Amino acid sequence: MKTIFILLDTVNRRMLDLFGTEDLAITPNINRLAKRGLVFDNHWCGSAPCMPARRDVMTGRLNMLEKPWGGIEPFDQTLQSILSENCNTHTHMFSDHSHYLIPGGENYTKGFTAWEVFRGQEGDPVWTQPGKNGQREDIKPEGFKGVWSEAERENRSRFLTEYDYPSVKTLWNAASWLENNHDAENFFLWVEAFDPHEPFDCPKYYLDLYEKEGEYDGYDFTHPSYAPNEFTEDETIHLRNRYKAVLTMADRHLGEILDVLDKYNMYEDTLLIFTTDHGFHLGEHGYMAKNYMSPYNEVFHIPMIIAGPGMKKGRTKALTQNIDLLPTVLDYYDISTKKLQCKIHGKNLMPVLMGEKEQVRDSIIYGYFGKQVAYNNGKYTYFRAATNADNKPCNVYCSVPSVLRQYYGSDDGVDVKDYNKIEMGRFLSWTEYPVYKFPSEIINFDNESQDFSKRSDFNKENLLFDIENDYNQCEPITDQTLEEMLIKQLKQCMIDHDSPKEQFERLGI
Repeated sequence: MKTIFILLDTVNRRMLDLFGTEDLAITPNINRLAKRGLVFDNHWCGSAPCMPARRDVMTGRLNMLEKPWGGIEPFDQTLQSILSENCNTHTHMFSDHSHYLIPGGENYTKGFTAWEVFRGQEGDPVWTQPGKNGQREDIKPEGFKGVWSEAERENRSRFLTEYDYPSVKTLWNAASWLENNHDAENFFLWVEAFDPHEPFDCPKYYLDLYEKEGEYDGYDFTHPSYAPNEFTEDETIHLRNRYKAVLTMADRHLGEILDVLDKYNMYEDTLLIFTTDHGFHLGEHGYMAKNYMSPYNEVFHIPMIIAGPGMKKGRTKALTQNIDLLPTVLDYYDISTKKLQCKIHGKNLMPVLMGEKEQVRDSIIYGYFGKQVAYNNGKYTYFRAATNADNKPCNVYCSVPSVLRQYYGSDDGVDVKDYNKIEMGRFLSWTEYPVYKFPSEIINFDNESQDFSKRSDFNKENLLFDIENDYNQCEPITDQTLEEMLIKQLKQCMIDHDSPKEQFERLGI
C-alpha cells in the first residue's frame, strides 16, 4: 500500500478557483489534481493554528479543548507510528516547517522511519548573525508595517535562486524521493511545505503575474502582524498579491510530485491526499492573520482533495474534518481502529470516497484553545464565547509542558505565577496517563494573539450565522429559539469529543 499526504501551509480556500469566484490565485496543479480525485467542498480544520492542526491530523483526535499549541504527548498514537508498527510501512517526512525543531513542536517526528526538515523559513534562527555588542536588535526600517526580525531578513538574503527557498527544496526533494522509490511497497510519504505561510516571499517573476510594474509604488510589505488590519487599501491588495504569488510558486513545485505520479501511473495503486492546516485573513472582517479573532470561515474552512484506486471522482458536499484522515488512512491499510489505545474522534471517509455514503457526520466543532468554540452543522455556524471576562474556568492539560517556542515556567516568556496551583493527575477521561493541569490564570503567555489567560475582546460575543445565505459571515442572526437548539447540539458535540468538564462552565452551557 502507498500513500502520499501533501500539506501546503495556510492555503486560502477562497483563492482557489476550485472554490472561489474572485481574487483568485493561479494554481494549475491543484486543479490538475482535482481532476484525478474527489474535491471536498465542506472540509474544515478542527484545532488551530499550526501545531494543534497537525496533532489533530496525526492522532485523529480534536485537541483544542484540552491545550493550545504544544507537542505530541507521550500517550498519543500518531498515524505514522501506527502504520510503522502494524503493517511494516516505511513512513517518511519532508518538511520545511521549522516549528518541528523548537519547544512546542516536540515528538511530531515520532514514528517516522526517516524525516528531514529544511531550514530557513520565517524567523527560523539558522543563519542569524551577532550585533557589534552581542545579540542583534530587531529594529524595523522606517515606514515598515507588520512583523520584522533580523532572523527573517537574514534567511531571505540566502535565497538567491528559486531552488534555495525551503518550500521548494521540500517539494523537489519529495519528488526526487518518489522518483527513486515509486516501485517500493508499503510507504507513507508526508510532504509538507510551509508556503504559502507568511512571510510572502518569492522570486519577483511570480509577483509579476499579479502586479504589473507601476501598479503599486508603496513599501514592499510581506509579513502582516497578527492584529487588525493596519494597511491601506493599496497595501492590502499588495499583500494579497504577494500571498497569491507564493501560492503559485508552491503550486508549481507541487506539479513536480504530480509529474512523477503521472509518469508511473501511480494513481492506480496510491492514495493521495492534498490539504492544508488552516487559512489566513488578508483584510476580511478588518483582520490580518489568525488566532485572535472569531473562528471565521476564512481560517477554518479549508480545501481537501483525495484520489485513490477505485475511488470516486468529482465533488462531495460531505461535512468532514481534518481528524477524519487518520481513520481513513488506517482503513486503506486495513488496520482496525479497535487496535488503538484510545478512542478517536475522526470518522472514516472511505464510504464517501467509494460512493457508498453521502455523509459520515452531521456536525463538527472547532476553534482556538481558550477562545470561542464553533459549532457547524453545514447550515449554521455558532460561535460560543466565554461567559466571564476572566475566561475561567480554563485549564491546560499536558504531560509535555511546552507551548510555542517556550516551556511553562521558564524564564523566556511563559511566566507561571504560582507553581503551587499546578496539579498532576489522571484528569483526562479518555486516557489513564497522568498529565499536568495548569489553570489558565497562572500562565502569562507572551503571545498576545494566542493568549488565553483572559477573554479576548476580539471573541467575547456569541455569534450565529446562516452560512448558506451569508457565507462571508457579515450578518449575525438574532434568534433565541434557534440559538438554544444550537447550544444543545454544541454541548452534545463537546461531550462526544471528550471535553473537560470546566469547558462547559466556561461557555455557560
